[in-house]
Amino acid sequence: MEPFDPAMSLSRPYLIRAIYQWVVDNGLTPYIVVDCTEEILDIPEQFIHDGQVILNISPNAVQNLEISNESIFFNARFSGIPRQLDISVLAVLAIYARENGQGIIFSNDHLPPDITQKKPQEVKKQAKKPTLKVVK
Repeated sequence: MEPFDPAMSLSRPYLIRAIYQWVVDNGLTPYIVVDCTEEILDIPEQFIHDGQVILNISPNAVQNLEISNESIFFNARFSGIPRQLDISVLAVLAIYARENGQGIIFSNDHLPPDITQKKPQEVKKQAKKPTLKVVK
């Protein structure tokens, strides 16, 4: 895999938009899996399981859907209560068709190294083993 180029934008939002359009064009229902552990969302607790929530983002389920390079924004209802959601694209773990499961699961390979792990120089510094000195 090519090293991350900070001059390029992330591919994740483009892939989300493409899979969303593909699923909708085929008459299926697009769902997203969102990591709620770091994302602050206005979602009732009963919908969050194991730190994740699965959301139906089909045109019939949400209103004003916008998928930008930074976030997914839409209006939805939970138990009849309207809510506005603004979800970071980095919190999206997967997008798929409900009916057949086809879609994409994102790994941290799509993110810049400083988001997913420490920089290689920091890892090398920490990887040094302690040395012993002989004291007389």
